[in-house]
Amino acid sequence: MEKPPTGPGDEMVALYAEGDPAGRVTGAAPRRRVRAENLPHAATAVLLRDAEDRVYVHRRTSTKDVYPGMHDSFAGGVVLAGEDPATAAARELAEELGVRGCELRPCFVHWYADAFTNYLAYGFEARYDPARHGPIRHQPEEVEAGWWMEWGELVARLADPSWPFVPDGRVGVDLYARSRSDQR
Repeated sequence: MEKPPTGPGDEMVALYAEGDPAGRVTGAAPRRRVRAENLPHAATAVLLRDAEDRVYVHRRTSTKDVYPGMHDSFAGGVVLAGEDPATAAARELAEELGVRGCELRPCFVHWYADAFTNYLAYGFEARYDPARHGPIRHQPEEVEAGWWMEWGELVARLADPSWPFVPDGRVGVDLYARSRSDQR
């Protein structure tokens, strides 16, 4: 019998059939095991945009378990056991940036895998209005700093492979851009 979760590493994460774009759940495992064994799971990625169409970019803390200290343009994280991706996306946006009540627009679903992580990414866009959604508040364990960036500047920085940006986020920005062009 599994012990109840006592910390973030003990959270039960939904396991997904590797490479299955349909997102078939196959079981669950504690977060620390998912990370240690690079098990296939699902995660969310929420790109936050403001009324001026800027993107919220942040720097991850040096204590993050994956890609510590790197820049990212997505708030997100693992889908917990029994949780659907949209609920996980809203939870992660609230946890990491303190933003609640934004409508989430699905943008992409894509498998991402490297030596550090292996997951089905559920990408979303959220439109932020400080009057409706309150101030941005960083979760100190996950976000070290953040700022708004023009889309063109983000794309230009991503063209420089030496900019310390999370590799899955580089793929996510490209997928997001393609989803936006489909909407126009």
